[in-house]
Amino acid sequence: MRTVWISILVINVICLCTGCMTAPYYQKSEAIPQNAWNYSFKPSFSIEITDTQAIYQPYFLIRHTQSYPYCNVWMWVYVKAPGDSILKKERVNVVLAEGTGKWMGRGMGELYEQRMKLDLGDSIKFNKVGTYTVSMEQNMRINPLPEVLNVGFRLEKIVGQAR
Repeated sequence: MRTVWISILVINVICLCTGCMTAPYYQKSEAIPQNAWNYSFKPSFSIEITDTQAIYQPYFLIRHTQSYPYCNVWMWVYVKAPGDSILKKERVNVVLAEGTGKWMGRGMGELYEQRMKLDLGDSIKFNKVGTYTVSMEQNMRINPLPEVLNVGFRLEKIVGQAR
């Protein structure tokens, strides 16, 4: 009887812990050709928005090797709203390492994965229902940018908050 109660307790704890994790509203990654992000390669992501009252948090996803030569990545992020012909453009700096040189993401061997919040100012307000397109262009001084394996975009709906 005691093992039944312990099993029930363990199952409840697991359910509580996994129930608190934020599931992404949207997430997609693109592989970088030859693991070198060229200016001309601009990954694009299409996101269908149906709730314009919700607040969303955008994230930049990156997978790189330990040999990535910088502690950050400068990018242009382009956002096209449904029905708009003009792209909104925002230059962002995503910090990937601490001042000590320690990578901020999860590492396994030579590979690191990071999910970094993007502050896009007023560029990414989801005020219209429809498909938004977000694309990214690396904007570092070196081209191509070596040791980048994947980049992506993640969008989380902030639960319990509305505009």
